[in-house]
Amino acid sequence: MRFRASFCDPFQPEIIELKGITTAAEALSFFQQVPWLNYLERMAGASHDAIFYAPSFEVENQANQHGLSISVAGEPQEYEFYVFYKRPKKVRKLFGLVEVLHPNYLSEIHGQTLQEAGEYLNALLRNDLDYLTTRVP
Repeated sequence: MRFRASFCDPFQPEIIELKGITTAAEALSFFQQVPWLNYLERMAGASHDAIFYAPSFEVENQANQHGLSISVAGEPQEYEFYVFYKRPKKVRKLFGLVEVLHPNYLSEIHGQTLQEAGEYLNALLRNDLDYLTTRVP
């Protein structure tokens, strides 16, 4: 499997495309090395004008377009991770009479720990889509 990854540094106005990350091992390694708390501490002391994003890491499986975006929010002493799961999904419209494919269906879960966010990332990287769809419906 090949992956596309990007990172949102809160102090940089542009999203950083991580072209060197194409494998599951590289994506997991990057995620584990992000200084999440350091970013929150720096953000706590910065003006709002200096912050462009929440620190976020995004990974997409290029073969099936399933992807995760993991962000941290809160104060350095009390924070949580948000996990956004993007994938193609059939959804019902018009009172359930019509089913259409939504190519970028997005669901989210809040209040996650670093460990839980890592579990979701591992599931994406090993292509365990059943786990993701039950945990991040």
